[in-house]
Amino acid sequence: MADTKQQDLLGRFADLSEGALQRLSEAPGADRAVQAFKGLADKVDELQRRTRGFEELEKRLAKLEKRVDGLAKPSRAASGSRSHTPKSPPAKKT
Repeated sequence: MADTKQQDLLGRFADLSEGALQRLSEAPGADRAVQAFKGLADKVDELQRRTRGFEELEKRLAKLEKRVDGLAKPSRAASGSRSHTPKSPPAKKT
């Protein structure tokens, strides 16, 4: 019984939706609104196509950043050596 009530409710909702869509299509300016929505859908599709590879690029960037950080850290051999400061030239006698 509950199943038939739900189907009746869904059927009524579908009928109301169809009627509402029909009235909207007959409204002045509806054609422009539909065209705008189609244009928006095209733009969203284009944006999605362009941004599809960002996740892979982010992974590659993180991997490269780790490599750069590893190269930028001083090695143990270099940190253990004495720093060499250049001597100043000998003073000239006048």
